[in-house]
Amino acid sequence: MWALNAGGYRRLGAVGSVAAAVGGWVAGTLPARDPWGLWVPHGSVVTVAGEVLAYVGLTLLVVAWWRYGRTGASTRDTLVTLAWWATPLALAPPLYSADVYSYIAQGAMVLEGHDVYSAGPSVLDPAGLGGDAAASVGGNWTDSPAPYGPFFLILARGVTWVTGGTIVPAVLGMRLIAVGALVLIVWALRHLARERGTSESGALWLGALNPLLLTHVIGGMHNDGLMIGLMLAGVVLALRGRWIAGGALVGLAMMVKSPAAMALLFIGVFVGRAATGPFVRRVARGVAPGLVAVAVAVAAALLGGTGFGWLRTQSVAGTIHTALSATSDLGLGLGELLHLLVGTDPGPVKTAVQNLGLGVALVLIACLAWRSARGREGSARGAAAARAVEPAHASDTAHASDTVRASDSVRALDPVHALGLALLALVALSPMVQPWYLLWGVTVIAATAPYGRTATVLTVLSAALVYETHPSGATPWYGFVLVGVVCVIGTLLVRRDSNAPGEVRVPGDELAVGAHRT
Repeated sequence: MWALNAGGYRRLGAVGSVAAAVGGWVAGTLPARDPWGLWVPHGSVVTVAGEVLAYVGLTLLVVAWWRYGRTGASTRDTLVTLAWWATPLALAPPLYSADVYSYIAQGAMVLEGHDVYSAGPSVLDPAGLGGDAAASVGGNWTDSPAPYGPFFLILARGVTWVTGGTIVPAVLGMRLIAVGALVLIVWALRHLARERGTSESGALWLGALNPLLLTHVIGGMHNDGLMIGLMLAGVVLALRGRWIAGGALVGLAMMVKSPAAMALLFIGVFVGRAATGPFVRRVARGVAPGLVAVAVAVAAALLGGTGFGWLRTQSVAGTIHTALSATSDLGLGLGELLHLLVGTDPGPVKTAVQNLGLGVALVLIACLAWRSARGREGSARGAAAARAVEPAHASDTAHASDTVRASDSVRALDPVHALGLALLALVALSPMVQPWYLLWGVTVIAATAPYGRTATVLTVLSAALVYETHPSGATPWYGFVLVGVVCVIGTLLVRRDSNAPGEVRVPGDELAVGAHRT
């Protein structure tokens, strides 16, 4: 197969990013009204051409990312590549989602004194502050209360106040937050990789250069990026003994989106396990970061003026069916089947299956926490080192298996790695799953085990799930077909690479190979 060096794939990905951004100017998630006349429809023929250009560009970006991961590029080169690939998307209209319009409209609601946790953007005056954004909100969210925490609404209110709610500057203001989130993710990935003894460049390749993150955090401006960045930064500080600051950052992350609270469990495990003294003292030390996070959350709710209504809106997203949710699909199918057979209402059946899925997720998370709590920090670091040298090719299998068995013998599980696995379990069994939710766990796994089997699966899924969503934010049927096709192609490529003679290089491979040889 043809091959380029790291610079060649950087340029190829940049061409793809530019093409996706240019296509987005006519086929992206354009607003219903733009007073500036910049983001407006251009007719069906131009729109179709823009769609084709955007999909071609996305494909070039995915191919470049996949191949770049085998060039052994340095951390500096990877950071330069990230800047090249992210910049075009940062200058485009909203892509792959209309959520940013909800953010702006909710910011306007807070400014005007509406309760964002009991009403949706439809309460805004169409001709008033945030009216254009409210008109552009996706159909499912027009009358839905906000499921986001007070800290994010404070930021959205600030953007709306500064820009007056005018579409273009307001969107760009939200994109500045998304870019800031990306910078925070990069910082946290590099430091987490150092703490856990893995490759910085490998962590950046899977966790930041990932097309799924670029398209949905930079292009789509999903606030998941901010949640991830704050959560990872909190974990970094906690690992360095600054658990008060770490707990505070995780508290802010929770006040963006609630899944960040998962980090508190594993930070508590780490802090408690590292503490000395009686059992009660170790438990108290482990609980302390959570208390700090709760205090920050309460302060954000009170200072933001939005109150604690977010506690009752966490189930709002679950009322919207998404085809990527296995429990929702299974519940819906089972409910419809029982309706045909015995005439029961399918709704309660679907809800029961969704709740069962969440129950299973909680059990898995508890098992991960228990296993990581049983080990010692030295054992956990040994397990992390073992994952860092998991075989990238078949010739390393025997040695890596011996190393993994040695780490398993002490039954240690790195709490940070366990956090990534727990977030993946939560996503897999959640009643609502969007493609970018995968990033919750991907970014953590990228820093703890960028070469392992889990990371390989996440790489394939990342390359595939970017196709699920149309640049306009819709989810067409052929998007799921493309996801399936890319999954098959990615699996075949992984199997081919694992069976190929010689070494398959990945970012920062020098670190992993050096660790392996020692």
